[in-house]
Amino acid sequence: MADNILSIETVALDDGKNALKIIDQTRLPGTVKILSLTRQKDIWNAIYLLQVRGAPAIGVAAAIGVYLAARDIKAANYDAFYAKFKKAKEYLASSRPTAVNLFWALDRMEKVVLDNKGEPPAKLVALLHDEAVAIRDEDIWVCRSIGEYGLTLIKNGDGILTHCNAGQLATVKYGTALAPIHLGREKGLNFKVFTDETRPLLQGARLSAFEMVSAGVDTTVICDNMASQVMKNKWVKACFVGCDRVAANGDAANKIGTSGVAILAKHYGIPFYVCAPTSTIDLTIKKGSDIVIEERKAEEVTEMWYRERMAPAGVKVFNPAFDVTDNELITGIITEYGIARPPYAQSIRKIFEEKKKQSGSKK
Repeated sequence: MADNILSIETVALDDGKNALKIIDQTRLPGTVKILSLTRQKDIWNAIYLLQVRGAPAIGVAAAIGVYLAARDIKAANYDAFYAKFKKAKEYLASSRPTAVNLFWALDRMEKVVLDNKGEPPAKLVALLHDEAVAIRDEDIWVCRSIGEYGLTLIKNGDGILTHCNAGQLATVKYGTALAPIHLGREKGLNFKVFTDETRPLLQGARLSAFEMVSAGVDTTVICDNMASQVMKNKWVKACFVGCDRVAANGDAANKIGTSGVAILAKHYGIPFYVCAPTSTIDLTIKKGSDIVIEERKAEEVTEMWYRERMAPAGVKVFNPAFDVTDNELITGIITEYGIARPPYAQSIRKIFEEKKKQSGSKK
């Protein structure tokens, strides 16, 4: 089954069953299980429990999820429909606090309803279906574009270090941080990828390594505290990571441990790149310290992955899901509209100007 993982859709809309289809990532790499979700509670749980994870994939799942909620709304007029839609949107938005794509996708779906005020519920549902599909299709283009830009920064045979999973399993296709690797393989290039284990949920060892092995990429799993030695050995030419939210000044929130990788890369003179769809850049957040960081259950540290509890009962546990990498540690932020470089306040603004320009030309 591992050989086929990249041909399976990470997140999709099953129109025949009116369901959200996802790969249950909590079971990887041992079992590839496809979930078909129709109830809002199950979709909420899938996001919260990390059955679907990665900022872009969460956004697509939320868009499909709120469309499915809209299908079930019984309302005689626009106002009644919108009131129930708003409630469904807020419910899904409560599943996780840090990944901005969750809110971006839900806001975009709500805008469809607001832009068509007064339309009958049946038409609103049809428009929401089309928007959810558009969000999903756009994710594929975005990730491929990020991969193309990322490929300009590395060459055949380079060693690449990544943290957590920002590959196809975190998006619809290609991924963000791993997109250059997947596109490189399509072009006949070969890279040596070092995947941090990524405690406490092991997304690097379980997901990135699984994805890379499935793609035939030379892959080595390292524990998080081994990154310094690998860099010191001169095995790493660049670091590529994803992100869940980027502030207007270029500070980036990503899976816990990312900032440590960035500090090490700075010390060893290794370029450190954040791969960020513009949907993850939150211009309403001025700096990284303003980003809300999700804290998760202690059991993920003390009990998960062990047959017996590995830490003393009653011990205190600090378990943030993310940390923030200061912009001064980031060599470049790779988006679908180009690569932003320091100073980020100016370069990110130019990225959005380019986005507006290209969006206008497509109309």
